[in-house]
Amino acid sequence: MDLIWEYLKVFLVGGALCVIGQLLIDYTRLTPARILTSFVVAGVILGALGVYGPLADWAGAGATVPLTGFGWNLAKGVKKAVEEQGLLGAFTGGFTAAAGGLCAAVFFGFLISLIGKPRDKNK
Repeated sequence: MDLIWEYLKVFLVGGALCVIGQLLIDYTRLTPARILTSFVVAGVILGALGVYGPLADWAGAGATVPLTGFGWNLAKGVKKAVEEQGLLGAFTGGFTAAAGGLCAAVFFGFLISLIGKPRDKNK
């Protein structure tokens, strides 16, 4: 029963974040790029306010996988690096904390570019 509850929490929180994104697409004039950026910034702000950490602990992947979780991870990395390295940590901490995800995005993007056939969409 505990495993079912874990999956339910992940689904509900991740689904709620997706619903917010869909509502922003449907009822505002924001572009998808601005919405995605807003999600990352919201994760940073909620992390700075101390709200996102407990949510991520409770909801697991439902809160850490979406873009708000990426923003929270960046902010968490910057905070830790500033405590350890001072001002220089503000510039390096986010990259250090998100290195795994960034490397995976670059690697899989490159892999897909080798498999796919690039072409001009206007032709």
